[in-house]
Amino acid sequence: QVQLVESGGGLVQPGGSLRLSCAASKSIFSINTMGWYRQAPGKERELVARIIYGATIIYADSVKGRFTISTDNAKDTVYMQMNSLKPEDTAVYLCFAIHLREYWGQGTQVTVSS
Repeated sequence: QVQLVESGGGLVQPGGSLRLSCAASKSIFSINTMGWYRQAPGKERELVARIIYGATIIYADSVKGRFTISTDNAKDTVYMQMNSLKPEDTAVYLCFAIHLREYWGQGTQVTVSS
């Protein structure tokens, strides 16, 4: 079992930045894949970024150059630094992990608005 606890969402103006955190209940060394999806009202769930075996990183085209996913193995935490935020980034962001099966966090709201 893997429990995921997210934090760091909020309200930010266009062009601003936020950092999301996702703390795992076990060592992330043993977790195949971790990352973030987002779900906006009326839209399909979108895979934003993922990191595979702590090395391979893949981003959605919509966030390349603006978002950065990283890990802190000592804290068993995955981060996503989000810069140059746009109104279309507004969504609930969900942390996920794949370790024999999928696990999901509770989601954190990110709202980009002036």
